[in-house]
Amino acid sequence: MSHYRFVTPHRAGKWYPDLLTAQRQAFAIGAGFLDQRTGMFYPYKGTSLEVGQPGFGDDPQGMAA
Repeated sequence: MSHYRFVTPHRAGKWYPDLLTAQRQAFAIGAGFLDQRTGMFYPYKGTSLEVGQPGFGDDPQGMAA
């Protein structure tokens, strides 16, 4: 199962379990915005999307308690 985050030249977002949640939260770091009426995501210049695989060593949110 993949996880997603947006990265700008100066900030990196948190990892999210699905792309839609990552898109909704991108505005908080200045990575872009999700138009609620159309469902389209508009990234700002210099923004990139990272897709990763959760693992115990690199994703503290995915660790079991």
